[in-house]
Amino acid sequence: MKKLVTLIVVLLFSAFAKAQCAMCRAVIESGGSTAEAEGLNNGITYLMIFPYLLVGGIIYMIYRSTSRKKVN
Repeated sequence: MKKLVTLIVVLLFSAFAKAQCAMCRAVIESGGSTAEAEGLNNGITYLMIFPYLLVGGIIYMIYRSTSRKKVN
């Protein structure tokens, strides 16, 4: 149950990750192109996926290694 709640929270908060840095935002706003702004936001979102996957993988490996020690 705890894993399900954690998954739901992570998925809900990822919807708020459509932000961009201040310098990128200033450049895009000065150009006025909505398509470029959308592409930039999507690129930032895709780039942020990999650190979360790496941290999640490390946490999973730690969890798996500690659960094996308890069973033995």
